[in-house]
Amino acid sequence: MKYRRFEDTIVVRIDRGEEILEKMKEVALKENVRLASVEALGAVDDFTVGVYNVDEKKFYPNTFKGAYEIVSLTGSINTMNGEYYAHLHMSAADEKGVVYGGHLNRAIISATCEMFINVIHGEVDRFKDDVTGLNLFEL
Repeated sequence: MKYRRFEDTIVVRIDRGEEILEKMKEVALKENVRLASVEALGAVDDFTVGVYNVDEKKFYPNTFKGAYEIVSLTGSINTMNGEYYAHLHMSAADEKGVVYGGHLNRAIISATCEMFINVIHGEVDRFKDDVTGLNLFEL
């Protein structure tokens, strides 16, 4: 992984064999990012995304292996109890253009990932919502 900071934007290249969430966290901690929006594209060959069932308060993960293009990766970096927290969703297409996606649990890069972390000056923490079972923005 390599990255460069341009004022409030961090441009990140995540390399083959690296895991997206791990590398994003590494950059955010090094750069003291407390609040940001994230977007990226690239290619993965092993990823897990999930769908959350609110009634059951349970995630259902789906794992995919093979050649996939990231068609959308979007999310946020913020804090929960003052510590680093990230929430990302990813959609990826197979060789026929069929897209799979959901809440990103892990993704291994097959070629490259080009990520933009757009830093926002401020801080938004999260709290555990008893109704949904999710960690929501504390606004």
